[in-house]
Amino acid sequence: KRVLRYIAGSYDKGIVYKHKYKQGLLECYSDADFGGCEASGRSTSGIVILYSGGAISWFIQRQSVVATTTTESEIIATNKCCREIIWLKRLFSSVTKLDGIPVLQVDNTAAIRLAQNPEFHRRTKHMSIKHFFIREKVLEKELLVQQVSTEDQIADMMTKPLFKPRLITLCSKIGLL
Repeated sequence: KRVLRYIAGSYDKGIVYKHKYKQGLLECYSDADFGGCEASGRSTSGIVILYSGGAISWFIQRQSVVATTTTESEIIATNKCCREIIWLKRLFSSVTKLDGIPVLQVDNTAAIRLAQNPEFHRRTKHMSIKHFFIREKVLEKELLVQQVSTEDQIADMMTKPLFKPRLITLCSKIGLL
C-alpha cells in the first residue's frame, strides 16, 4: 500500500543533470547518526556523491560495529564514502576526465581533523586502524575533506528523519526534481 502511494506521488520525479554545472567535479557528502539503532546501538552511515548537479551514487548502511563516539561513527561513514570516491574516480577515468580533486564534505570537525592529521591520538586509540584509510588518501591527495555546515549537509537526508520542507530542499540539491 505504501509503495503504491509513493509511486502515485512521485511518478513525475527524476534526477536532473546539468550540462555545464561543476563539470568534471565530484561533490561528495557523508554523514552518520550516532547510535541510531535502539536495538543494537549501531550508527547509520549515509553518503551522496554528485556529478553535474545530480546524484550518481548514494547509499544508507547500518555500520558493522558499534561506534563509541560521534567522531568514530563519522570516521566510519567518511571511510565508506572515501572508498566509493576511489571506485568512481577509476570508473570515470575510463570514460571521461575529472577536473580537480574530489571534495568530501563532512559536518563533524573532529572527524575532519582525524582525517587530515596522520598523528596518533590518545582519544582515538580504541578505533580500528581500518577506519583511518581516509588519512592515507588525503595524504596522497586523492581527495580533500572539508567542513560543511549541518544546514548544507546533503547526506542528512540519509541518516535522520526530516520535516518535509527540509527534505524537499535537500532533494532539489541532489538534482531530484
